[in-house]
Amino acid sequence: MSEAYSRDLERWIPRLIAVWRQARRKGDGPETKLTPQEVKEVGAGVKQLSLGLTRERQLAGAKYMDDPRLLGAYLLFYWPVSYAQARQALGELPNRPRQVLDLGSGPGPLAFAALDAGAKEVTAADRSKPALALARSLATEAGEALATREWDPTRKAPLPEGTYDLITMGHVLNELYGTGDGVISPRAALLEQVLAQVKKGGSLLVLEPALRETSRALLKVRDVLVGKGYAVRAPCLFRGNCPALVKESDWCHAERPWPMPRVVEELARAAGLHKESLKMSYLMLAPAGEAWPEPPPGRLFRIVSESLEGKGRQRYIGCGPEGRLGLALQEKHRTEKNERFFKLQRGDVLSVTETEPKGDGLALDDRTEVRVVAPAGRGVPPPPAKESP
Repeated sequence: MSEAYSRDLERWIPRLIAVWRQARRKGDGPETKLTPQEVKEVGAGVKQLSLGLTRERQLAGAKYMDDPRLLGAYLLFYWPVSYAQARQALGELPNRPRQVLDLGSGPGPLAFAALDAGAKEVTAADRSKPALALARSLATEAGEALATREWDPTRKAPLPEGTYDLITMGHVLNELYGTGDGVISPRAALLEQVLAQVKKGGSLLVLEPALRETSRALLKVRDVLVGKGYAVRAPCLFRGNCPALVKESDWCHAERPWPMPRVVEELARAAGLHKESLKMSYLMLAPAGEAWPEPPPGRLFRIVSESLEGKGRQRYIGCGPEGRLGLALQEKHRTEKNERFFKLQRGDVLSVTETEPKGDGLALDDRTEVRVVAPAGRGVPPPPAKESP
C-alpha cells in the first residue's frame, strides 16, 4: 500500500473513533487510540463479525449493521480494511471518476476512498439507516460533502437515479441471494442492472472477501458477464472463462502488504485474528459495448499466487492472455535481466521473453528478460500510440 494511501487512512482513524464515541454517547479517551476497556469491548464485536461473515457465515445477508455494537466494531476494524482495499483497487482505474455511487455502502469506507481518490460527487446507498447516519457523521467530521440514499437490494429496490463514472460494491454481492450455485444468476443480473448506470468509459468495482467460496462465486459471476460480452478492466488479462475455476481447489484473490493502523492491530489481537496483509477478491467491469483494454506489447502475466520457492528456484502462478501457467526460474540462471523475477508480489503484471514449456507451465532461464509493466495496485498501461505516417 502506497505511503499516500497510508497517510490518508491515518487521517481517518481519529474521525472514526470520534464518531463511534459520539454514537454510543459515552466514553472519552485519546483521539488517536482506544482505551484498554474500549479495545476489549470492540474486540468482542469484531470476533462476532468475523465468525459470522468469514467462518460460519450466518451473518451474511443479516441486518448486522442495525446492531449498534456490531456497527461500532465494523466502523473501527472493517472500515479501515475496506478503505485500504478500495484505495488499492481504485489505483487501477483508467480514469479519475467524478461522480460515484457506492452501493451497499454501510458507513462509507468505499465512498470516502473514492473522495480521497479525487471524486467530486459521491452518493452512499445502503438499507441500514444507522450505517448511513454514521457515514453522514463521518462526512461532517471530515468536512466532506456526501449524499446518502436508502437502497435495499433484498427488496428489489430500484437503484438511485442517474449515471455515474464509477459504481462501487464493497463486500455486498457475497451476502445477496443465499448460497450455492443458484446465487450466480441473480448476482450477475444485479451487476448487469448496475452496469446500465455506468457512463461510457466508467467502471463498476466489486470488492469481495478473499475466501475460497466468495472468490470462486465472484469468478462464476464474472464468467456469466464475460459470456454476455462485458469486458473486464482489472485484474483479468485472460478474456475467456476463468482458468482458476477449472480445479475445485483453486481460486483467485489479491494480497497486498500494508502498514496496519494501530487501532486495527489492537482489535485484531483482541479478537484473535491475524491481519498481516490486505486480502481481497475484486473485479472491475466496463459498461456494455466497451472493448477489453488493449495490453501493451510483450508476453504478459499477472502474478496470482504467493511465492512458491523451491530448492534452488523461484516459482509463481501467472495468469495472462494465454491462460494460467506456472512460471519457474532456477537460481543458477539468475541474471541482471531476470533479477526482478525473484522479488515479485501477487498482483504484479510482468512481461517475459525466451521461455520454454515445462510441466504445467513455462521455464525461464538466463536468456529471459523480466520486466514489471504494472506493479500491484496500478493499472496496466495501454500500448504506445501509433505514430501517424
